[in-house]
Amino acid sequence: MLELMICSMLTILPDYLFRRYAQGKRIGHEITLFSVWFELRWGIVGCLILTISLITLVFYFHPASTYVSAVYRSVPVLSEGIGRVAEVYVRGSERVEVGQPVFRMDDATQRTAVETARRGVAEVDAAVVAARADLLQSEARVLEAPWNLQQAIDEFETKSQLAARDVVARREAERLEVLVRTRQAGVAAAEAAKAAVEARIGEQLPAQRASAEAALAQAEAELAKTVVRAGVTGRVEQFMVQPGDIVNPMMRPAGVLVPEDQGMLRPVLAAGFGQIEAQVMRPGMLAEATCASLPWRVIPMVMTNVQGFIATGQLRSTDQLIDLQQFRQPGTVLAVLEPLYEGGLDAVVPGSSCIANAYTSMHEELAEPGISTGRWLGLHVVDAVGLVHAILLRIQVALLPFKTLVLGGGH
Repeated sequence: MLELMICSMLTILPDYLFRRYAQGKRIGHEITLFSVWFELRWGIVGCLILTISLITLVFYFHPASTYVSAVYRSVPVLSEGIGRVAEVYVRGSERVEVGQPVFRMDDATQRTAVETARRGVAEVDAAVVAARADLLQSEARVLEAPWNLQQAIDEFETKSQLAARDVVARREAERLEVLVRTRQAGVAAAEAAKAAVEARIGEQLPAQRASAEAALAQAEAELAKTVVRAGVTGRVEQFMVQPGDIVNPMMRPAGVLVPEDQGMLRPVLAAGFGQIEAQVMRPGMLAEATCASLPWRVIPMVMTNVQGFIATGQLRSTDQLIDLQQFRQPGTVLAVLEPLYEGGLDAVVPGSSCIANAYTSMHEELAEPGISTGRWLGLHVVDAVGLVHAILLRIQVALLPFKTLVLGGGH
């Protein structure tokens, strides 16, 4: 309507003034309801053509979008496994601190696994005590074996001398020789048994205890997973689980945690612009926005990012072939708008619905040397018609509370 009024002031109004005052035609006489088209046909046709051209020029080079939202971060409340809820510590819309328990799942299986792992550690400790006793026994055998060997050697030497004099039988000397060799093997066996016990104490049992402790730590970690804790400080919303409910992280989260501190996520607006305007949208464009939660306020913005693809065109591997008729709803080009000045979106409620205009600037093209007169004039026209869109936005800002509260029934 505003474009039509502006164009009529440049076409229909001069035509009427010329007919009325230059040609002396009067309303109700020469200019009647039936002769309006014939008398003002040039102005009406010119107005329509100029209006259509102006609307096309404005909306193409200075795109607008009503699909704008003040985005914010949310954290899903998820369990790391499937189980039944045993206890709930918080209620919906309640503030939680980081690390605070939210709910606990049934942990009978995990507690049994922890107790089994603890018994495994105790068994290894008992084996260490028994191995130390075996070591003492092996050390005693190591001390005993040389004395037995020395005794056998002494007896063998004595019998050998007596056998050489034919005092005793040679068979007796040969038996003692075999006994000496047996006692020598006994010394080596005692030393090997001691080394085996020492290796068991020094290497095998510590490795078994480390494995048992790792199994215990894993069981305790699985037990700790049954208690779902808040990852950040914030407020729990849409949390409706009760004791006895089955939770499954593959199906849906138990609730949503809205952080108080958004961290590195700056307050921004996500805007979806039409696909036909993708060629003129680029980072660095100036923009303006108004939000329902902050009425009668125009917020200067700047476009910082333009998504290089449209979400409705994606293909995913499934067990069914996708029919392109499923892409009936045209997608939008996502652009990120940030406040031009610090704190511009502080008063906007996160998630608020907004309206945004982006403005194409031809300043760099106009500064090029050797630009032709026609191009110079056309670029100035593109910059100038942005004022029409800015006026339309401010009219929407002025009418938004009345449109929402009065015409929209208060919603």
